[in-house]
Amino acid sequence: MSRAINKRSVYIKAAIGIFITISLIIFSEQGFEAAVQGLHTWWEIVFPALLPFFIMAEILMGLGVVHFIGALLEPLMRPVFKLPGVGAFAFAMGLASGYPIGAKITGNLRRDKLCTQVEGERLVAFCNTADPLFMIGAVAVGMFGKPEIGLTLAAAHYISCIIVGLTMRFYDPPNSNEDVKTSPHQEEGLIKHALGELYRARKSDGRPLGELMGDAVMEAVNTLLLIGGYIILFSVLTEILHLMGITKLLTAILTPILKPFNIDTSLILPIISGLFEITNGADLASQTSAPLIEQIIITSGIIAWSGFSVHAQVITMVKGTDIRIKPYIWARVLHGITASIVTAIIFNPLQSISPLDTAPVFANQGYQLSKLSLGIDYLQRIEILSLGLIAFLSGLIAISIIFYIIQKITVVTIKT
Repeated sequence: MSRAINKRSVYIKAAIGIFITISLIIFSEQGFEAAVQGLHTWWEIVFPALLPFFIMAEILMGLGVVHFIGALLEPLMRPVFKLPGVGAFAFAMGLASGYPIGAKITGNLRRDKLCTQVEGERLVAFCNTADPLFMIGAVAVGMFGKPEIGLTLAAAHYISCIIVGLTMRFYDPPNSNEDVKTSPHQEEGLIKHALGELYRARKSDGRPLGELMGDAVMEAVNTLLLIGGYIILFSVLTEILHLMGITKLLTAILTPILKPFNIDTSLILPIISGLFEITNGADLASQTSAPLIEQIIITSGIIAWSGFSVHAQVITMVKGTDIRIKPYIWARVLHGITASIVTAIIFNPLQSISPLDTAPVFANQGYQLSKLSLGIDYLQRIEILSLGLIAFLSGLIAISIIFYIIQKITVVTIKT
């Protein structure tokens, strides 16, 4: 049954479309330059950074490795986050490689019925995160020129992300779709059960390795082309809003509203820009005359919010599933507010222990890292992220096994 179409909504959307088209004609040169900048960002940063992880995520799904990891992590993820174990794979990949791979994997998990509708909504709400090298390399060093604040940004981002995940475990709306694949229950050990899940998943997929790799590459490239389109589109839209004076108008409107919060007025424009695109918002925040702590608090909130550009990518990643986007948007609001609060709390303690004298040593490395050329810097980035992903998953599996052993001991104790 199709939804009723609101006439006012139709007229407003048509007017916005006409306005943007006319603006593109008027500011065609500036729009072209913004599009080139967006293309540059996608080709030199996003494409090489995400392509290997998108390909491997598809291959690992087909090989049954994700199911294996999910079975191992079930004893941890279920009681802590009310999520299936496979959710940890989406979370870990999101931490390692950034937006929007967490949402992409969550969409795949729901399509394969490895999680329920509500579990998918819980998962996408907190697994779609910024990667650490973006915060440390591009933001802390490339924009602020201060490597020591990278730890603060990353710590606040991930601490607040965990808080969002723990909060979302209480999200349980009625009348949700519980359609999910169930594995045969067996009284067997955790490792044996995980190996059984791997075998059953691989048998169910059935594609030869060559076909699986080809499908993975094709799916990854198509997804990244879509992401590139969004990056270019929002790069142009942000520039048009600036040229038309709309961002200045919004700044004037928000200034009296935010004045009671003692926010430096120079940070309002970065907040407006950050609503649409995080890179531009964070860069503008770094150029303001506000105190450093306020710059970092606002930047942390912008990164956690992630911008309408990323939100549009997430909507596309979960297209074809019954995952609702409203919980994700509210989770982003919560993440942005929480990240700013956590940043305000940990900023001074972490700055007091940060090696400030190492800034000149890492400044050039961070700048090169943020540029992400296709040479050694790119290879180093992939190596760092891959090792971080393996270490994180290994740590989660170790904790999950401890949880499993404790649960078994508790059951035996109760029975005796």
